[in-house]
Amino acid sequence: MREIDITENCLEYIDGQGQRVSYKFFQLIEIIEEIKIVHTNFVKKLTNSRFYELRIKAGNEYRVIIFAINHLNFSECTKAVCLNGFLKKSNNDYVKAIKEAEKILEEYLKTKEL
Repeated sequence: MREIDITENCLEYIDGQGQRVSYKFFQLIEIIEEIKIVHTNFVKKLTNSRFYELRIKAGNEYRVIIFAINHLNFSECTKAVCLNGFLKKSNNDYVKAIKEAEKILEEYLKTKEL
């Protein structure tokens, strides 16, 4: 149903977070590949942005992966790209992560088609 691509930046982040987070990440990737409409507990649109976040709860902290999609509505997209991840400590973390995601997406689009 949906093709998910994962950038090296994202894989490096996930690998550095430990086995529990890695397991939950790949479990969620399988879900969003197969299910058209995903609950906002897992995938949510970032306000004033073209990106979405994948929410991974491990312990009391959320690890968030930024997405770029080929449709304005996630439930209608056929391709999503996991660009980067970060540990959400405050809302200020989003600004930095979105800027990084934009750079990664720019490089990604030079080599692949979204």
